[in-house]
Amino acid sequence: MMEVQISHSKAAPKSHLTGEEFTKTAIVGSSQAVVRMRQLISMVAPTPGSVLVLGPTGAGKELVAEAIHRESGRRGKLISLNCAAIPAELLESELFGYEKGAFTGADRQRLGRFEQAENGTLFLDEIGDLPLNLQTKLLRVLESRTVQRVGGREDIKLNFRLVCATHQFLSKKVETGDFREDLFYRLNVFPIEVPSLAERSSDISEILTALIVARQCEDAKLPPPSFDESALHALCTHNWPGNVRELRNVIDRAFILFGGREVLGRNVRENLLHMRVPDPSQGDDQDEIWEEMGTLAGLSDTGSSNDLPKPEDYRTWFDHFDDIDLRCLIRDIEVVLIEAALAKYDGLVSRAAEVLKLRRTTLIEKMKKLMIER
Repeated sequence: MMEVQISHSKAAPKSHLTGEEFTKTAIVGSSQAVVRMRQLISMVAPTPGSVLVLGPTGAGKELVAEAIHRESGRRGKLISLNCAAIPAELLESELFGYEKGAFTGADRQRLGRFEQAENGTLFLDEIGDLPLNLQTKLLRVLESRTVQRVGGREDIKLNFRLVCATHQFLSKKVETGDFREDLFYRLNVFPIEVPSLAERSSDISEILTALIVARQCEDAKLPPPSFDESALHALCTHNWPGNVRELRNVIDRAFILFGGREVLGRNVRENLLHMRVPDPSQGDDQDEIWEEMGTLAGLSDTGSSNDLPKPEDYRTWFDHFDDIDLRCLIRDIEVVLIEAALAKYDGLVSRAAEVLKLRRTTLIEKMKKLMIER
């Protein structure tokens, strides 16, 4: 096993968890949002109550279900089913199982997910996509704690714990008639909100980046990149619409583009978040491609003011790239220019605001929002 140091700079954190330990660590972080969530998990896990896990896509709702099951002390297994991943006509037999001969192709008896979760936990992800007819049957199961297999007549008594998850607002689906109100209240016994990665950005530099790098080192056997302080800052200030899943993807890209090398803040913004080929001066033989990209952005090696990027320079963007994250680009430009102005005037906010043509109070608010220090 190898330990991974995220950066050689003295301000960067170190990870003392190996990839194997990472896979055993469900929910990591020291941010207030994560600490509160872990407290709720510890409180509800030993009880039999249903749990509704809420949060955006990619935030780690399945990890919460795993933690609840692990801390519950239940002897059975954690059985998972994504309600959005299975066609509606097959979902009933997946949940309830079926008897031999129940339909064409049913050549043997099969246990459904409810029975598989006996003495354990059933995790239904994307519960908001469960069809209305199955919502009715799920409600009946929760009230009677029995199931009937498709094609069967026997009521089978069960003991399982139900955890559901969704990124949707179920209360709005109730209002539109797409989700049963009585089932909603039956599921919503103990709601747990999973914070978005933007709400726990401090965890990115403190532990998440190090853990993901450690896992990737063992999975792919690739030399790790090292993230300096500016790179960690750039990761922390990104809004992460894809949450932890997106962070994993970005770090996987870093292994491909910067394996065994140092990643700087501009590399995060230009190469990892926006997928541009790294500067050839860092050792990659990509001069022709890089020159084309520089021309697109209105940049050249002359450094004259006429070569600075202009709004019109981006008109041909889609001739070269498939898409652009406009919010991220504008935010990243703000970060770079504010940091440059502060550096030029030794952290003097009033002077930086003057050259940026901003009010001092406006600049201070932007610095707070973008986590920029003097």
